[in-house]
Amino acid sequence: MVSASTLPPAGGAVIGTDGLAALVDVLRARGYTVVGPTVRDGAIVLQELESAAQLPYGWGVDLEAGRYRLRSRTDGAAFANAAGPQSWKTFLHPARVRQWTAERAGGELVIEADDTAPPRFAFLGVRSCDLRAIAVQDRVLTAGPHSDPVYRGRRSGAFLVAVECTEPGGTCFCVSMGTGPAAGPGYDLVLTELVDDEGHRFWIRADSTEGAEILAELPGEPASEAVRRSAVDAVGSAAERMGRTMPDTDLRRLMAETLEAPRWDDVASRCLTCGNCTMVCPTCFCTTTEDVTDLTGDHAERWRVWDVCFDLDFSYLPGGPVRASPRSRYRQWLTHKLGTWHDQFGSSGCVGCGRCIVWCPVAIDITEEAAALHDWTRRTEDEPR
Repeated sequence: MVSASTLPPAGGAVIGTDGLAALVDVLRARGYTVVGPTVRDGAIVLQELESAAQLPYGWGVDLEAGRYRLRSRTDGAAFANAAGPQSWKTFLHPARVRQWTAERAGGELVIEADDTAPPRFAFLGVRSCDLRAIAVQDRVLTAGPHSDPVYRGRRSGAFLVAVECTEPGGTCFCVSMGTGPAAGPGYDLVLTELVDDEGHRFWIRADSTEGAEILAELPGEPASEAVRRSAVDAVGSAAERMGRTMPDTDLRRLMAETLEAPRWDDVASRCLTCGNCTMVCPTCFCTTTEDVTDLTGDHAERWRVWDVCFDLDFSYLPGGPVRASPRSRYRQWLTHKLGTWHDQFGSSGCVGCGRCIVWCPVAIDITEEAAALHDWTRRTEDEPR
C-alpha cells in the first residue's frame, strides 16, 4: 500500500461506465475518429468505435511465447487485457500509403501527389508501453532533418487517451524498460480502471487544455484520496507482476559486446525470418516503395509499404544481400532494437510490450535471448585468461 505522502496530487475525477460512454460521444461530436480496442476474430484489436459499448468489457487475454488466447472475465473490466496484435503505429504510420499517381493522356504524363487529408484520430486505451512507443516514433519520424509528412499529418491532430495497466500479460516487461505500467507524459487524458466492492469506475485526469475541456463535459465527481490510493496500488501491483524481465544490465553495452556470441547461431536455427516481430513491434519503422501500373500502361501508382530487416532484399546491394544469413539478420534486428537505437535516436527501441514474443510463430523470446547473451558474457569473464 502507498502512504498519503506518496499519493499523486489531488485532481481529476471519477467517472463510471456512463462517463466512459460520454467520453466517446464527446470525442465523436468534436469531429474525432475514435479508435480503441474491441473483440474481433478471436483477439482484441484496434478499430474505429461508434460507442463505448464496443470496448472489450469482460474480456482478458492469456499470453505466452507464440500463444495468444482470449478469456472471459467475471468482473466486466474494459481494459484488463494486455497489448493486442496491433499497435497505434497501424494508424499513425500505416502499412500502405499511396504517394502519387501518374496518368498518361494525349501524349502527356501528369503526376499528382496523393494529398488525401488523414482522419483526425482520438486513440482510446493507449497503454503506457504504447504511449512511449508513440514518443519514440515521434523522435524517429518527425524530429530529424527529414520529417515524414504522412506521420506528421496523422500525429499532429491525434488526441490520446491513455490507460494505466492494472493487469499485465504473461509476456509484458515494461518495468524492465522503464515504460510502465504507470502512464508517462504525452497523453491528453489518462484513465485508471478500478473494479472492486465500490463498483466499476475510472480515475481520469487531464494533461492538456483540450483534455481538461473534455473532462469538464463528462459526468463524474472529484477523485477522493481513497480512489487515488486504490488506483496507485493497482498500478503498483501490476508492476510487481510482470510476466517477463530483461536482465539487469546495460543492454546497449551488452549488444555491443556479444556480436560474436554463439547464441546468435542458436536463435538463428529457430528463427524463420518471417518478420512477424517487426510487423507487430510498435516502434519498427522501415519502409520500401512499390510501383504498380495497369495493363494499358497509362496509369501508374507508387506506394510506400512496410519493410522488414529479416527480408533478404532489405540489405540487397549489387552482388547480393549484405546480411545473407538468418543469424546476421536476427542479430541486426536485436542489436538495433536494444543497442544502436540509442546511438541514432537517444533511447531504446524496445518498450517492453511483449508483442514480438507472443506473435513469433516459433516462440522466440527477446528477454530470453538477452538473458542468454548476458549469461554468456558472465561465463566468458569468469574463464581463466
